[in-house]
Amino acid sequence: MPLFQPDFLGSSVLLKAIFDTANDGIITINERGIIQMVNNAISELFQYTSKELIGKNISILMPEPHHSMHDDYIMNYKETGKKKIIGIGRKVDGRRKDGSLFPLRLSVSEIKVEGHLVFTGIIHDLSEQKKAEENIRQLNQELEERVELRTNELSETVKKITITNEKLANEISERKKIEELLRETETEIRGALEKEKELNELKSRFVTMASHEFRTPLSAILSSAALIEMYSEEGQEPLRVKHLHRIKKSIGNLTNILNDFLSLSKLEEGRIQVNPESFLFSDFCEEVIDEIKGLLKTEQNIEHVAEGKDEVVFLDKHLMKNILFNLLSNAIKYSSEGKTIYCKSEMKANEVIITIRDEGLGIPKSEQIHLFTRFFRAGNVTNIQGTGLGLNIVKQYVKLLNGNITFTSEIEVGTTFIITLPKSIKHEKDSTYRG
Repeated sequence: MPLFQPDFLGSSVLLKAIFDTANDGIITINERGIIQMVNNAISELFQYTSKELIGKNISILMPEPHHSMHDDYIMNYKETGKKKIIGIGRKVDGRRKDGSLFPLRLSVSEIKVEGHLVFTGIIHDLSEQKKAEENIRQLNQELEERVELRTNELSETVKKITITNEKLANEISERKKIEELLRETETEIRGALEKEKELNELKSRFVTMASHEFRTPLSAILSSAALIEMYSEEGQEPLRVKHLHRIKKSIGNLTNILNDFLSLSKLEEGRIQVNPESFLFSDFCEEVIDEIKGLLKTEQNIEHVAEGKDEVVFLDKHLMKNILFNLLSNAIKYSSEGKTIYCKSEMKANEVIITIRDEGLGIPKSEQIHLFTRFFRAGNVTNIQGTGLGLNIVKQYVKLLNGNITFTSEIEVGTTFIITLPKSIKHEKDSTYRG
């Protein structure tokens, strides 16, 4: 015997049971706005009994101005047929019996029964959702306060490191220079960001990057300085030298980060001057590659192919070195040991084309649109040191040289950058970049 039959207890009894036990409120009104039926959920939401509601105008459940204007809404719909809410869900406020308001989502449908219009409203209480949204807002506020706190803690850490390194005269001098550069850079970056209406987003990215990128070298400096104080006995000179090298390397890392900040600031303020000169391009590429070989990982190598070895270009040598050095160092950084980095230069009639290809991590397709954005770092390289500024600076340098840069990338296959530049750019004595 089936567990359920259509005529079980009669269809009207079954429908009423469903109507009364629905989680959302259900209410029906006639074409004059008079309440015909309500379910139990409506009574619980609005704190009225069904007897108190049936026969009353639906406006009893509405705050102003809808309370006074609801009859006009119905009349306007009947005259024009224009639907403003019927069949379209919307968020409104409901008014309880005690006058208090609460948020709800209202969906209205209409049917004709024996020639008369009947409107049915489905009401979903949004109080919990609104409370959850408020909780999220408060959590975001707390997060911002924590970020500010961490920034202040970072500043205090820098001060403590300065005090700890007072016995190391040379390191103290370098430390003071770095701190001054950091303060100047932060001021310049903030000034540039204020011009762009992107201050909030860029500030958040900067704090996240700085707290991560500065913590590692600063911690290394602090720990090495403390250990040097301990190695004061004879025969411990190698240990002292080891930690002095560690301090110098960490300071070098910090200087590279600050140089990125300064380059970005100078570009934004139009303080980068173009000084083109004539030079053999293939020899120049070899010089840059020789200089960067010290960064190669175990069994990595750079394969350089140069077409037109006797070709002379008239470009800014300093900007070109920064472009190539950044792209090659990225290729090394994001490739594993034993991989090859390919560098090719082609000479056309009026152009030089540089291609740099690696066999590294690759860039997720969904993130490639942001690759040249300041402070952007792909999700698959967060454990590798970097500021997210290098490629943004490279793109601006290429633009400064009247060139173009494009790329292709595939995860776990590698990335290819192609730079197209004129062989010669116009030389103006006081030409500067106005990005």
